[in-house]
Amino acid sequence: MKYRDYIDMYANEHKLDPYFVAAVIKTESNFKEDAASKKNAQGLMQITPETGEWVAEKMGMKDFNIDDLKDPETNIKMGCWYLNNLKEEFDGNMDLVLAAYNGGRGNVQKWLKDSEHSKDGESLHYIPFKETDKYVKKVKAIYNIYRFLYKS
Repeated sequence: MKYRDYIDMYANEHKLDPYFVAAVIKTESNFKEDAASKKNAQGLMQITPETGEWVAEKMGMKDFNIDDLKDPETNIKMGCWYLNNLKEEFDGNMDLVLAAYNGGRGNVQKWLKDSEHSKDGESLHYIPFKETDKYVKKVKAIYNIYRFLYKS
């Protein structure tokens, strides 16, 4: 697996399963470090400039530059920090973490308060963004494949 050392190091530092992080990377960029989206998300974990600046500030990264997101180690380090931040916010519910990573934490918070999307305010039974719904399912499927292939 490409970037395994960085994935293992930063996933462990942020109490994440490395195979989960690898599944996010596979889904976001197919392990292409120079990947860029229409929304200008950058690098392996497809971090937007706005999220990158916010994460850099929270992590105390001085002299952060958007181009830093193109560096594999920096991108994985920041992506893992952000995933862990979402994991703490959503009490370890990894479906919510993935939905927030893809569709925005504000949207997930709003959906949790809406009985059309959440019966209990703690989980989603319906994700209104089709792209986000597909994203959550895809990452989970890849995660299960990686766990099967590599955890032996």
